[in-house]
Amino acid sequence: MLRWKMSVCPIAVLLLSGCQSADAETADISALAYQPLDKQYSSPDCQDEHCSTVKISALTFPDNPALTEQVQERLLALALGITDGDDTPADDWDHFADEFFHRAEEDNTRLPHPMASEAQLSASVFSRQNDLLVLELDSYVIYAGQAHGLPSTQFMVIDERLDEVVTLDDMLMAGGQEGFDEALAEAHERWLSEQDVGEDFASSWPFTNSTNVAPLEKEWMVKYNVYEIAPYVMGQPELTIPVEELKGIVEPRYLGQ
Repeated sequence: MLRWKMSVCPIAVLLLSGCQSADAETADISALAYQPLDKQYSSPDCQDEHCSTVKISALTFPDNPALTEQVQERLLALALGITDGDDTPADDWDHFADEFFHRAEEDNTRLPHPMASEAQLSASVFSRQNDLLVLELDSYVIYAGQAHGLPSTQFMVIDERLDEVVTLDDMLMAGGQEGFDEALAEAHERWLSEQDVGEDFASSWPFTNSTNVAPLEKEWMVKYNVYEIAPYVMGQPELTIPVEELKGIVEPRYLGQ
């Protein structure tokens, strides 16, 4: 049997109100209520200091089970890391822990002495403004014998006026993809100029577009995972695009207008 602990702490529901022009209807937007969900699993029958562990620090939405399900599904997919696309995410936290410990046990059979594997999955509030709730989903997985773990991050943008997740495509104006890609390429050039890298860096680690965006009050952040546009040692690059550069590209709703 897997051993796990679970704790849920309620967080008070906030009330946001949006004010429009005098001749427009004023509407109150009820912010989504969310609660933290914490679980911890230890490898079965492990009695020493080399026990493998799975730690979950997620979020649930009591009034919107579909969002709760999306958080779980996205985190479990994120935990797969870099794959060839053939791997299938686990169905839920328990199954993920089962599969993780099974692989950890297999890995230990090939090592000269037992070592612990570890998985950490978390969801946290990255920002909240203009009735947009941006979650940061993080995964860190390291198996016994690996030189280092694999961190992965994905933003999940929830439009509280719609009570649903919105994607980059949803936030762009019609025909805005090309303009966004150009703005992102310019942000990459700014990022490159701030790094201590050689002239051949850009050819070794070419720029690629990304949909992993977090709309913030004054800028949009685009976060890349390791190995996407830079080597592991440089971590997860964060590119930023000022809101002013996105006017005419992104729907005004998602620029705080």
